[in-house]
Amino acid sequence: MTNSQEFRDAIDRFVRPALIVGIVGAIGCVVGVIVDPAQFFRSYLFAYLFWLSIALGSLGVLMVHHLTGGAWGFVIRRLLEGAAMTIPFMALLFVPLLFGLHHLFSWMQPGAMADNELRHKSHFFLNLPWFLARAALYFIVWSGLAIVLRRWSLEQDRVGGGEITRRFQLFCGPGLVAYTLTYSLAAIDWIMALEPHWYSTIFGMIVITGQGLAGLAFAILIAGRLLRGSQLKEVIPDKAYHDLGHLLLAFVLLWAYMSYSQYIITWSGNISTESLWYIHRGHGGWQSVGLFLILFHFFAPFILLLFGGLKKHIGSLSAIAAGVLLVHLIDQFWMVMPAFYTAGFRIHWLDIVTPLAIGGLWIAGFGRLIRDVPLVPLQDPRLAPHFDAQEALDRG
Repeated sequence: MTNSQEFRDAIDRFVRPALIVGIVGAIGCVVGVIVDPAQFFRSYLFAYLFWLSIALGSLGVLMVHHLTGGAWGFVIRRLLEGAAMTIPFMALLFVPLLFGLHHLFSWMQPGAMADNELRHKSHFFLNLPWFLARAALYFIVWSGLAIVLRRWSLEQDRVGGGEITRRFQLFCGPGLVAYTLTYSLAAIDWIMALEPHWYSTIFGMIVITGQGLAGLAFAILIAGRLLRGSQLKEVIPDKAYHDLGHLLLAFVLLWAYMSYSQYIITWSGNISTESLWYIHRGHGGWQSVGLFLILFHFFAPFILLLFGGLKKHIGSLSAIAAGVLLVHLIDQFWMVMPAFYTAGFRIHWLDIVTPLAIGGLWIAGFGRLIRDVPLVPLQDPRLAPHFDAQEALDRG
């Protein structure tokens, strides 16, 4: 079974504008490369990491669902699969960054490794061939996980049965470990190495938690859009939305805990090289961005998600998710840009154009991936205790 015409039309309504935005944004990016290549690559990196975080976060949340089988996952599973399946496309979009690595990473510039301390500590890790080999490995692992999960999910639509469910559970445990290990290294390569004298052992987990938050928020937002006014909405129990709200709250709390832990450990250590990251983000206007993140990446969603009534309705929950996703974009900007704008806060027109360009193309691809598959995995045997599958089939 494929989606009804109602759902295909709803998907097309955001795919077409997104594609137009992506194409126009791509033209703006070409202009940016010509006018200011260094700025283009900096803006492109920040925008790329934001959209990649949604794809990888969706992959992580999808594997958590397969391990737990909660009712919440059946509402957004196909959306998570579609977002995860954009990872091969993101591997293609990584290629432009390869032409601007010397604009991004100071250690790739001639003579940088003459710094004895940096060479002694990081030469084995910070070298171009090994950097490229790791990047290739990351995308092979992530794409492989996404493709296998998607293939098995569509196979389950055709044949049903519990054998594929058991296969999911056996696969996703090691899959989560592989995802966590590889992106912990990728976070070092693509974000921490922007300031090679600084390091944090918890940084990878902060970024991964933010990815899970972004992937879940995106899936909730799209589910709210697709289910608005749909008869299928009546089949989904309120508990599923309530559980999604609980999970979103859990990611908000975990992100805040990890971020605070990194800060307090760095502050208590009071070592200049270990404090460099916060020094760059603690003056010149960047401290205001940090305060904004504390208020709206933690306190605001935390307070809103504490209210049970807001979590029981997909409309209000998707509005909260939209806010979380927007603030996550600012968080990615705050992670990346102070490494380049050490004198103080600034924003360039390319910082706006590049997220729109990558995002427009990404959303168009995502829409095509979910357009012709059932929105709910009706043949999964774990679905029956939570949903009336026949009623969902009739309505969706």
